[in-house]
Amino acid sequence: MSTEPDPSLDESVRAMVLLMPQLVGRAKRLPVPAALQSFELAPRHLSLLTYVLLDGPVTVNELAKRLQVAPTTVSLMVADLNRQGVVNRQTDDNDRRRTLVTIADSHRPAVAAWLGGADRGWRAALGPLTAEERALVIATLRAYEEAVSEL
Repeated sequence: MSTEPDPSLDESVRAMVLLMPQLVGRAKRLPVPAALQSFELAPRHLSLLTYVLLDGPVTVNELAKRLQVAPTTVSLMVADLNRQGVVNRQTDDNDRRRTLVTIADSHRPAVAAWLGGADRGWRAALGPLTAEERALVIATLRAYEEAVSEL
């Protein structure tokens, strides 16, 4: 990888192509806390639990939009996690017709610890940047994800 301050496009692409598998590999190796190991949680659960942990109680339909999957898929995931006691379904106090998904109090510390590794890593990487630089990193990663999804 080039250590020059202004790498060429080819040098930048090479660096990112080599770096992405390492990033994904590290994320996959985040240890699942002992309290959650028996639940056979998959990467899709990680994303769902991240939204619920960071954003608070949320509906299945809102989770489906954020995860970009069908509401029935999220409903099945929530049902599975609810059956295992990892999440709860509760009636929305503001609209009794709506059901919200929350992380069960008994598993909140373990879920927070599991997701904390990624949180700490991104905070360390993004913290020194300006708001404009952080926005550029996020926009770049989104553009990459879009371009790869179209292949």
